[in-house]
Amino acid sequence: MPAHPKYSLVIPIFNEQSALPVLFHRLDRVLAALDGEAEVILVDDGSTDCGPIILEARAKTDPRYKFIGLSRNFGQQLAMTAGLDAARGDAVILMDADLQDPPEVIHLLVAKWTEGFDIVYAKRRSRAGESWFKLATRPRHRQRLVEVQPLPRDARHRAGRGRA
Repeated sequence: MPAHPKYSLVIPIFNEQSALPVLFHRLDRVLAALDGEAEVILVDDGSTDCGPIILEARAKTDPRYKFIGLSRNFGQQLAMTAGLDAARGDAVILMDADLQDPPEVIHLLVAKWTEGFDIVYAKRRSRAGESWFKLATRPRHRQRLVEVQPLPRDARHRAGRGRA
């Protein structure tokens, strides 16, 4: 792995043990198709399942993967921040580990970034199966994010240049 990869994928993870094998398989295919070196920063946000063991093992066997284990659950936004602090890529892509937002759209983000856009985001058209609680509490969560950086409330995947 070069000292300065072209892309950094930051993935906060909380109790996603069952999704990890599929996530790794799909990420490996995406990484192979990128036009430059990439690192994947896996940030465990205090999971209580066996996820941290799986994540750490992946980081030990594949140099593209980095593992950050938080001491407890700090929440997704702080887990993302920890990953952003560790990211070394020219472009940083944030994504969830639950696979409801497909890793395969990363190439679309990269294409727009390559065109010269400083910030690129993907807007989800719909997500089946979200609970009423998650739907009801999401606007407050997004408002806190908007105060920090002006992104649309429905932005999920994001990629940007270091200066953005």
